[in-house]
Amino acid sequence: MSDDHTHVQEFFGSRAADWDARFPDDGPVYAAAVTELGLREGDRVLDAGCGTGRALPPLRDAVGPSGVVLGADLTPAMLEAAVRAGRDRAGQLLLADVAGLPLRSESLDAVFAAGLVAHLPNPSENLRELARVVRPAGTLALFHPIGRAALAARQGRRITPDDLRAETNLRPLLSGSGWRLTSYVDEDSRFLALAVRLP
Repeated sequence: MSDDHTHVQEFFGSRAADWDARFPDDGPVYAAAVTELGLREGDRVLDAGCGTGRALPPLRDAVGPSGVVLGADLTPAMLEAAVRAGRDRAGQLLLADVAGLPLRSESLDAVFAAGLVAHLPNPSENLRELARVVRPAGTLALFHPIGRAALAARQGRRITPDDLRAETNLRPLLSGSGWRLTSYVDEDSRFLALAVRLP
């Protein structure tokens, strides 16, 4: 396991037990972001870096009983918290790294990724791996329940010009990784970048 993986597992593993209690009001903004992904009945969707699985119930609602919902995370403690919360009933949980997903190429219609981009050790390659598992014209949602400025303030830091989620950085990063940015919202109440998988 790489140092990046160890750091991510240590960071999230130590916070998994009380993660949902720290952010109890995020449910509606997750559901709204899932709605903007434009899923249909029967679609196949991955929640990449699913954490405690807060997006899994709205994803299941969006794709219905005939759809497929997968939640992948690198941190066992986060997946255990998802099970304790009963969210494994909304989708299948996978202990997996987004750098090498155990999924067939072009097997999904969409990927939902909450808070993931900032934790990717190699964003270009990792986003390319997400593109690999999504069919052409499939969609990607990069989401955070608060915007960049609000998150920076919460963490006691300032936004820097090299922030991957800045539109000027994210657009070329996505296009170089097999995606085309189609929508970008960064406001205090949410961050949501939508992209479509290139042919």
